[in-house]
Amino acid sequence: MAKFVFLFVLCLVLAPSWNAQNPVQNACIDRCMARSEDPDLERQEIVNLERETVRAIQTNTGTFFRRVYADDFTGTLSHGQAVDKNSMIQAVEDSSAKYDSFAASDIKVRVFQDFAIATCLWTSRGTFRGRRFENQMRSVHVYVNSGSGWHVVSGQTTPLPPDTPHPL
Repeated sequence: MAKFVFLFVLCLVLAPSWNAQNPVQNACIDRCMARSEDPDLERQEIVNLERETVRAIQTNTGTFFRRVYADDFTGTLSHGQAVDKNSMIQAVEDSSAKYDSFAASDIKVRVFQDFAIATCLWTSRGTFRGRRFENQMRSVHVYVNSGSGWHVVSGQTTPLPPDTPHPL
C-alpha cells in the first residue's frame, strides 16, 4: 500500500510538467492569438519595406537584404533565375545597372496575423551594360513577422511587356 501511495504522490507532483510548453511555443501561441492594435500600422511598415527594397536595388546596397530577408529566403528574379538570400545580395551588389530612377508604386499589402503578402509595381530607367533600359515589373513578397520584425521569406518579380533586358 505504501508503494501505491508513493507512486500516486509522485504522479501528482510530476503531472504539471507533462503539459508544460516551452517559452518559444508560448510566445508563438500568444502572437497568433493576439490581434494587432493597429493593422494600418503593420501595413504601412511593409509598404516602407517595399520602398526600401527598390532603394537598396537602385543603390546596389546589400545591407537592407541582410537585415530584412530571412536566412532561408527563396525567390525568382525577373528573368527566371532562382535565388537564395546570399545570391540575391550578390546580384544586387554586383549589378552593372546604373539607375536614373527606380520606384515602387501600386503597393498593396494583405496581413494575415504573422504573415503578409505585398504586391507592387516596379518602374525603373537606367543603363545596363551600356544599353538604356526602361521597364516595369510586378513584384510579390511574402513576409513573416517574427519576434524581431517583418522578414521576407519569398519573392518573385515578373517583367511586364515590352520586355527589355534588366539586371534583376
